[in-house]
Amino acid sequence: MALILGIETSCDETAASVVENGRRILSNVVASQIDLHAPYGGVFPEIASREHVLKIIPVIEDALKDAGIAFRDLAAVAVTHGPGLAGSLLVGVNTAKAIAFANDKPLIGINHLEGHIYANWLELSTKDTKKHEEKIFPLIALIVSGGHSEIVLMCAHNDYRQLGHTIDDAAGEAFDKVARLLGLGFPGGPAIQKAAETGDPNAFALPRAWLTDPYNFSFSGLKTAALHLVRKLDNAALPVADIAASFQAAITDVLVEKTIRAAQEHHVAQILLAGGVAANARLRAQMIARAPVPVLIPPPQLCVDNGAMIASAAWWHLERGERSGWDLDVVTSLRLQSTDERGQKANG
Repeated sequence: MALILGIETSCDETAASVVENGRRILSNVVASQIDLHAPYGGVFPEIASREHVLKIIPVIEDALKDAGIAFRDLAAVAVTHGPGLAGSLLVGVNTAKAIAFANDKPLIGINHLEGHIYANWLELSTKDTKKHEEKIFPLIALIVSGGHSEIVLMCAHNDYRQLGHTIDDAAGEAFDKVARLLGLGFPGGPAIQKAAETGDPNAFALPRAWLTDPYNFSFSGLKTAALHLVRKLDNAALPVADIAASFQAAITDVLVEKTIRAAQEHHVAQILLAGGVAANARLRAQMIARAPVPVLIPPPQLCVDNGAMIASAAWWHLERGERSGWDLDVVTSLRLQSTDERGQKANG
């Protein structure tokens, strides 16, 4: 049995979790900063990093207490070291280093996007007696969040090939900006989804950017089209629900269609959804309905940033004997790598 403490501070959640063998969650503590950033309509980096400093130790202590263990019981300490906000990442990385060094435990730096993928391997509770469904490789992972919209081909554990990415706004960022435009608040994804429940997704013909590259995304034009639509309509009687539903449909249509194209071209056995936007009900329903292969999606509470996904991803690195050095640093634009790329970097 290998217990891993996972620490996540890439943006505005301070999170820590203890996970057994990469799958069973023994504890999962998340301190949200939504109320602090809501007045700004987005994450204020300096506020985020200062709040992490205040919350990181209590969150880790609660994670250990909930799991009923001490530092000595851990097999390793895992931490997000990128991508993300530099100040936020530094709090988590430095704390993880201190814990690992003081307790003579291996340190494992994890890519935040990899963590989101491995949320699909997690069991919600020790009381969950369902047999864990094995993932079949190769598979396509769609990672969609506030800062990322990527299609990744996953050939084996911790082995990735990026097929496409956003060339401007990420899906979650577009949700946030249009929600602010419609006066729906922050975070934008849940606010847009709630407003769209009573709206008509066909009310307005908002654009879909298909691009010449089949797997890249662009949402800036859609965001601008929503802005022009709001300016054109009478603000006194703005059809918020219909705009929200039409906007949500435009984003999800592109995400689903491009993911399915990738799955068909690469003859994969499964599709995984990951990231905060993967909690969107329309995206989940449309992907399941239209995909030619099985679709696996974490429960909504594991789509948002959390420490359990970091601990899960780390377990597979630990199994191969991979460790991070004490010189582990934050990389704000860290990208996913294949096994070969990581090996070449280690040997170089």
